[in-house]
Amino acid sequence: MDWPLFILIVSFLLLLVINVPIAFAIGISSLLTIFAIGGLPEFLTVAFKIATGIDSFALLAIPFFILAGQLMGHGGIARRLIDFANVFVGRFPGGLAYVNIMTCMLFGAISGSAVAAVSSVGGFMVPLMNKEGYHRDFNASVSITAATTGLLIPPSNVMIVYSLATGGAVSVAAIFMAGILPGVLTGLGLMVVAGVISIRNKYGKGVSFGFKESLIKFFVAVPALLLIVIVLGGILSGIFTATEASAIAVVYALFLSVIVYREVKWRELPNIFLQAGRTTAVVFMLIGTSMAMSYVLAHENIPQTISAALLGLSNNPVVILLIINLMLLFVGTFMDMTPAVLIFTPIFLPIVTQLGVHPIHFGIIMIMNLCIGICTPPVGSCLFVGCGIAKTTITDVIRHILPFFLAMIIVLFIITYIPWLSMAVPAALNLF
Repeated sequence: MDWPLFILIVSFLLLLVINVPIAFAIGISSLLTIFAIGGLPEFLTVAFKIATGIDSFALLAIPFFILAGQLMGHGGIARRLIDFANVFVGRFPGGLAYVNIMTCMLFGAISGSAVAAVSSVGGFMVPLMNKEGYHRDFNASVSITAATTGLLIPPSNVMIVYSLATGGAVSVAAIFMAGILPGVLTGLGLMVVAGVISIRNKYGKGVSFGFKESLIKFFVAVPALLLIVIVLGGILSGIFTATEASAIAVVYALFLSVIVYREVKWRELPNIFLQAGRTTAVVFMLIGTSMAMSYVLAHENIPQTISAALLGLSNNPVVILLIINLMLLFVGTFMDMTPAVLIFTPIFLPIVTQLGVHPIHFGIIMIMNLCIGICTPPVGSCLFVGCGIAKTTITDVIRHILPFFLAMIIVLFIITYIPWLSMAVPAALNLF
């Protein structure tokens, strides 16, 4: 290992250990490495890479989708989606667990944010499940893992970041559509686990609704569900780009929250905008510093070195994908999704494409790996939010969440070795 790479790895890990925010850890370690390389204007190089890293029209979609998610979270949309899901799956034993998972899938498909899903849906469902006799830590586990389905089912902010990381090799529309079947499969896998545990522990008796009540709940939720149709339909038909679709999502979410459902008051909007701005600032700081670290890695030829090392071990795609999956599962435990995608896509994508794996398929594999990561300690954002909502501890939740992890890992390997699941929808829509 050469000296600059050693400094990069050690400084980054040391900064994480002492709880430096990950965006600053990435930026500082990149700066120290550039000092070690020498011959470059250190501060200017890092500042330039941060500025150019976020200078992308496609990335404008992220703050708009974040704002749309904030409006949905405050606008009562989650509760109406819960009622909608309850009509379909609430009648079965353990029905509230199914409702939680299905609602997270729908809410994530609208907001594109796992943290928004676990806070909005979990914030309502966990207390309700507690009241109905479900175990608190089981309830937290369901909410935490189910929220990740929204990162696979479009629209998804991390998919936009992956499209950027590929340098345009994968369009936003293509990666959006590729996530539909894997996202649904993940949700079904979580439902199987939740169902087995619920039956074993006799959770929930199931609630049935009359035809009239079911119809009312369905029509109340239709305006929220239409957002999925508007966003994805507009992108696929070519009426607008993903960035323009995100802006339309904000306008529509604002209309629903303020005018239709009347859950958000005009005086509350400045605070909602401020929250969205803070979240956006964090995300874009992560993107900018990750671009700086990617530059350092490229300068030191790290992608080529890792590629040669992996291909030296084997040229069998099955073996290489297994190794990459294990590496990404490890990376996901200590790194946020956005920097992980930006840093590791340029490293692994050339390797897998050389072995015949399509960039779209690999994007879904990478995102699925990192979805598991945000549910695991020590830096899993969904894990911390979910435990906070359920008023429990990570230590208590871990034992209950392990069966859900197992389901997600099984789905990961199914997605990895059955490319059709990722490629079928984009191929049918001619998005290659």
